[in-house]
Amino acid sequence: MATPHISAEPGDFAETVLMPGDPLRARVIAEQYLEDAREVTATRNMLGYTGHYRGQPVSVMGSGMGIPSMSIYAFELFNEYRVEKIIRVGTCGGVLPDVEVRDVIIAMGASTDSSVNRTRFGGCDFAAIADYGLLEATVGAARSANLPHRVGNVFSSELFYNPRPDFFEKMKAHGILAVEMEAAGLYGAAAEAGKRAVSILTVSDHVITGASTSADERQNSFQDMMKVALEAAITAD
Repeated sequence: MATPHISAEPGDFAETVLMPGDPLRARVIAEQYLEDAREVTATRNMLGYTGHYRGQPVSVMGSGMGIPSMSIYAFELFNEYRVEKIIRVGTCGGVLPDVEVRDVIIAMGASTDSSVNRTRFGGCDFAAIADYGLLEATVGAARSANLPHRVGNVFSSELFYNPRPDFFEKMKAHGILAVEMEAAGLYGAAAEAGKRAVSILTVSDHVITGASTSADERQNSFQDMMKVALEAAITAD
C-alpha cells in the first residue's frame, strides 16, 4: 500500500535498498548496475527501482538532501515496506588533512548538529552508529577491491552553507573524517525501527584545503563506491 511519499506496492522493494541523495543518480544506478530493473515509485519525482545484482534482489531509491528528507524515506521503507537494510551511497567533504579526494569513507558513526536523534531518544544523546554486520561487509568489500578507504566518524550537518567555517577546525580536532548531510538521520531511523544501515561516501572535495575532483574523477569515484556498496548489499549477514 502506498505511503504519503512512496507509491510502491507491498513487495516492490527488496530487503536491501541503496540510497543516493539524487533521484536521478538512483536511476543511473538502476540502469548501469542492476539487471531487469523496474521503476517502483516516482512520487514527488523521488525515483525508486528494484532489480537484481549477481542474481540477488536489490533496490535503489533517492533520499533527497538532508536529515529531514532521509528520515522520511527511511522511516517509510523500514516500517511500511519491510526493508531490512539501507546503504547510503553519497558524497562528502574531507576534513582531516590525510583524507584525500576520491577516498572512500565508510561511516562507522555520525556526529551531528541536528536535534533529530535527541527527539527520538527522549532528549538524551544518541550514538548514531552503523550496523556492525553491514560495516564489516563494506570494509571487506573495499579491501577485496584494493580501494583506498577510511573508516570512522563523519559529521552530518543541517546546513550545506555553514555560517561557522571555524567549526571545521573543531571537527578536525575531534578526528572527524568528513562532513555530509544524511548519515546521522539514517542511523537514528534504523535504530528506532530495529533495522540496519551503513553509509558509504566518496570524497568529492576537501572543506579545509579546497581540493576538489574533476568530473571524470567523480565518475571514477562513484564507480568505486558502487562496487563496494553492491558487494556489501549481497554479502552482509
